[in-house]
Amino acid sequence: MKKTISTPEYADLVAWLKDARLALGLSMRDLAERLEEPHSFVQKVEIMEKRLDVYEYAVYCKALQIDPRDGFVFFHL
Repeated sequence: MKKTISTPEYADLVAWLKDARLALGLSMRDLAERLEEPHSFVQKVEIMEKRLDVYEYAVYCKALQIDPRDGFVFFHL
């Protein structure tokens, strides 16, 4: 099994999260404040240096006001 962080599907998921952030007009710092994380956390997620675990993904989606289930469309299971 490939590391998920290096798959095109994960890249699409991260792009979807970034698009959701931008659609809300949030900067990386704004989102980081909502997540109670340093802004570097969001930056590392968006440049795919950090992989979100399931819990982090759910919290990230909540902060972006999106349904985490919608992100599963990027994975061809």
